[in-house]
Amino acid sequence: MTDDFDLVAASLRADAADSRGLAEALAVRLESALPSQTRVHRRSRKFLSRDKVVQAIEVHAGENRYALTVDDRGGLETTRSAAVRGIVLKNDPLALDEWIDSLARDIADQARASAQGRQALERLLM
Repeated sequence: MTDDFDLVAASLRADAADSRGLAEALAVRLESALPSQTRVHRRSRKFLSRDKVVQAIEVHAGENRYALTVDDRGGLETTRSAAVRGIVLKNDPLALDEWIDSLARDIADQARASAQGRQALERLLM
């Protein structure tokens, strides 16, 4: 049980040396592992540029919704929202490490609950 959680958390942290790099790495990993639960918002790097950068990531994991936003200077803001039947009841700003741990825990819980969740977990760890 904790092995899955530890692997997911380590995997989510593995690709990052800076905040923009972390956002890009998380976007790629989460989009490929959880395509139906992840939305990534991108914007042009510069005016009229075809180069896109991650502006925000939203992940629906069970009862929680996770959001990561990147500001213009590359700073990250992370929140976890508790939702019941699609209605958000509570928004919690979290430190980045706490956000990653909480998201990893929810993903690991989903993996234990279903075969589809297990496949998503395996894709995330690849």
